[in-house]
Amino acid sequence: MPQQVRGVIAPGKNQPVRVETIVVPDPGPGEAVVKIQACGVCHTDLHYKQGGINDDFPFLLGHEAAGVVESVGAGVTDVAPGDFVILNWRAVCGQCRSCLRGRPQYCFNTHNAKQKMTLTDGTELSPALGIGAFAEKTLVAAGQCTKVDPSVSPAVAGLLGCGVMAGIGAAINTGNVGRGDSVAVIGCGGVGDAAIVGARLAGAARIIAVDIDDRKLATAKTMGATHTVNSRTDDAVEAIRALTGGNGADVVIEAVGRPETYKQAFYARDLAGTVVLVGVPTPDMKLELPLIDVFGRGGALKSSWYGDCLPSRDFPMLIDLHQQGRIDLAAFVTETIGLDDIEKAFERMHEGDVLRSVVAF
Repeated sequence: MPQQVRGVIAPGKNQPVRVETIVVPDPGPGEAVVKIQACGVCHTDLHYKQGGINDDFPFLLGHEAAGVVESVGAGVTDVAPGDFVILNWRAVCGQCRSCLRGRPQYCFNTHNAKQKMTLTDGTELSPALGIGAFAEKTLVAAGQCTKVDPSVSPAVAGLLGCGVMAGIGAAINTGNVGRGDSVAVIGCGGVGDAAIVGARLAGAARIIAVDIDDRKLATAKTMGATHTVNSRTDDAVEAIRALTGGNGADVVIEAVGRPETYKQAFYARDLAGTVVLVGVPTPDMKLELPLIDVFGRGGALKSSWYGDCLPSRDFPMLIDLHQQGRIDLAAFVTETIGLDDIEKAFERMHEGDVLRSVVAF
């Protein structure tokens, strides 16, 4: 029987979110119902609320989540009721041209639940990133559930569902940071700090954090940055070059998503170095670079989508590293809140003193 649960929706562009009763169908073939235990408040949810993703309102927000599988539909074999899982928005199909070439982390045919969750009046909801986890329970494709060690805190585990994985993956998977490399990270919010953690984990010798907020730079130091640059007062490109023998960094990770900061990243890398764009731009943004510089500086310009992660490979590995004390995922949890506090959490994002507010159920 369909269930009624509490959930948070964005009713329209830039309108305050509100708590509503959500109808969750029984899982169909290839689907699962998950009882949510924790869900992070991610900047992408704010983008949905502001209409920056699309205008398919109303949205059921929330996607950075962990919980327990309650029920599964026909044909589901990878997860079972009672499994503790992190939800992911890259359900690998196994059949597209990328998967068949052995590159499932770039799956071109990821999928979501086919059924729709609704309001009690039948209004269909658009789940954020195909998940919709600001709710007591949600319906997802079973492939969006990744089993991990159930002893880890749900508030910690859920963060791998988006922002922390995006940052760590930008360094390790996309940027291929290696032992002894120099790395600069521009933008030290949750994703940027996760990139710093990833660079440290990969063995980078010098990790330069760049931001306009001294509080964020102080936090970046605790995450593993060896040097900091306040780009409000100092030229970021010149500062990064000065800290790397005049050459520029081997890998520069842009975690802001703006043309101005991308240009900084482009010119702050060493010859034949790598730029990784993990910050999310808006559709109206344009980038202009002299093509001779793109040619002459060599190297690679990459975009990192979800940290180029493969959830089945990366989530359990990172949870194990957290359990071993080699990375501190708990450091990203600034506060735990309730469903009624999500609008206030969006406001706190602009204050610069929160890495992650996490909704705890």
